[in-house]
Amino acid sequence: MDNCDSCNNLIYDEDYECYVCDMNLDEDDMVRFLQGNTAECPFYQSNDEYKIVRKQM
Repeated sequence: MDNCDSCNNLIYDEDYECYVCDMNLDEDDMVRFLQGNTAECPFYQSNDEYKIVRKQM
């Protein structure tokens, strides 16, 4: 699974009928995104709501 698939910033755009990143990417970030190098995305936010709870246990 790609990091983008589990990111809170990935939203469905009804105009384009596909999922898009909701962040305002600068040129360098956009190049990384288009090349598929999203492992180091500075805007990634996990949509795993229980991630914090697991750290507390």
